[in-house]
Amino acid sequence: MATIHKIGRRKSSVARAYVEEGKGDITINGKTLDTYFSTDVLKYKVKQPFILTETVDKYDVVVNVNGGGITGQAEAIRLAISRVLTDINPEYRTILKPEGLLTRDPRMVERKKFGQKKARKKFQFSKR
Repeated sequence: MATIHKIGRRKSSVARAYVEEGKGDITINGKTLDTYFSTDVLKYKVKQPFILTETVDKYDVVVNVNGGGITGQAEAIRLAISRVLTDINPEYRTILKPEGLLTRDPRMVERKKFGQKKARKKFQFSKR
């Protein structure tokens, strides 16, 4: 199996995942999964596609991710890995799709408008 490359996005984070057969090493921006993500929830989010498809120690993953915060980055990585797994085996799609792992979350930060303090918040109004 050759290296498979897919992209995942979430908010302003972009993750490029390169997956090949191996022993389950996950490298993110040159660091291991445990050093890059400190909380167990974020580590679980990254490993979730492998856990659901029961392929935990079968593939090595190298990820380049930039932009956004750590949660957005973790979810972008999860989407990229899910896309790679469906490319490897189309039967995984029936497992990952009901869990919502193949859906790109379209929610983005609303832009700030001129004449306002933030996107929706207005400057204080004074009648007199």
